Amino acid sequence: MCFSLACSHHHPLNCIVPPYMLRVLEMRGDEAVATMARRLLKQNEKVREERAEMTHPGLPPHEISATPLGRAAALPDGSVKPNRQIHDGQYRAALPGLLVRSEGDPNTGIADADTAYDAAGEVFSLFAEEYGRDSLDGDGMPLIATVHHRRDYNNAFWDGRQMAYGTGDGRLFRTFLELSVVGHEMAHGVIQYSGGLIYENQSGALNESIADVFGSLTLQRALGQQAHEADWLVGRGILGPGINGQALRSMKAPGTAYSDNLLGQDPQPWHMDHFVTTPEDNGGVHINSGIPNHAFYLFASYLGGNAWEAPGRIWYHALQSLNNPMATFLDWADQTIQSANELTGNGSTEAVMLRRAWKLVGIAI
Repeated sequence: MCFSLACSHHHPLNCIVPPYMLRVLEMRGDEAVATMARRLLKQNEKVREERAEMTHPGLPPHEISATPLGRAAALPDGSVKPNRQIHDGQYRAALPGLLVRSEGDPNTGIADADTAYDAAGEVFSLFAEEYGRDSLDGDGMPLIATVHHRRDYNNAFWDGRQMAYGTGDGRLFRTFLELSVVGHEMAHGVIQYSGGLIYENQSGALNESIADVFGSLTLQRALGQQAHEADWLVGRGILGPGINGQALRSMKAPGTAYSDNLLGQDPQPWHMDHFVTTPEDNGGVHINSGIPNHAFYLFASYLGGNAWEAPGRIWYHALQSLNNPMATFLDWADQTIQSANELTGNGSTEAVMLRRAWKLVGIAI
C-alpha cells in the first residue's frame, strides 16, 4: 500500500511499492528520480481520494466459509471458473481502459495483457482449489486488471475494484507483472472481503503480511516448489538492472532484500525486538510486516512440503475466523494457533511448530 491520508485507513490504495521507498528516492535521487517519486506520491494520493469516495464493502468473516484442511470440497470440479477481464490502459491514467481479453479468449499478442491474464488465473486457482473460495470476494467477482497504466509508472495497485500495473521506467523497476506481486495485490482483495484489517500499525502490517504470504504461495504453487526449494522473495526480478537487490522483500531473511545507494537498506525487521515505531507508512505497515512474514516462513519450513497446503490453509482459515479488524500481532498469532488446532487437532505437530515459529520472532502464546 501507499502514502496515507486519514481516510486511507478504511479506504486504502494497495500499492506494491511502499511510500518509504518513494521518500528515499525523493531525497537521494537525481532531479529526474526525485521528480518521479514526488509525482508518484501525488498520483497515489489522488487515486486514494477517489477510492475514499467509493464504497466497497467486504463480506463479514462469518459469511465466508472456512475450508477444512483437505482440498476445496466446497467447490465441485468444474463448478467455479474465473471471469478475467484484462484491459490495456494505453499509458493513460483512466481506468480500466480498453478491454483486450475476456475469459476464454485466445492470446492477444500483447505480452503484458497475456501475462496478467495467466497470473490472475494462478491466483484464482490457489484460492478456489486449495481454500474453497470463489474469486476475491468469495462470490465470483470478475477479475479486472489494467496493464500499461500511465507511462513509465513505477507501481502496481489494487484499488478495491481492480488491479492496475505500470510498466516501470526501466531504471528503478523493470516490471510489475511478477507472479508474487500479482498474488500479493489480488490477495488484498481477499483480505478486503474477509472482514478487512485496518491499514495502520500492527493490523496494517498484518494486512501487508497476509498479502505477502498468499503472493508467495501463488508463486510457489505455480512453480511446484516445496518450502525448502522456494526463495521466499516478494517481487524477485522487478528491480531495475542497476539496483543492488533481489526483490522488494524477503520472508526468509527480512531486511536483506536490497541494499542500494539509491534505494537505501531494506528496513524490515524479523523479530519484535526490532519493531519499528514510526508515523510514516501508516505506522510502518510495509516495514513491520517482516515479523509475521518470518513467522510464516519458519512455520512452513518446519513442516516442509508444500507451503500452500497445511500452512496456507491455516492462514486462510485464521483470516476468515479473525473477526477483528484492529488485530495485533499477538491476536493474529493466537488466531492462527486456534485455526491449527481446529484443522489438525489439539496438540498436533502443526500447532506445536506454529507456536515455536511465533516464539522465535518474539511473540509467545
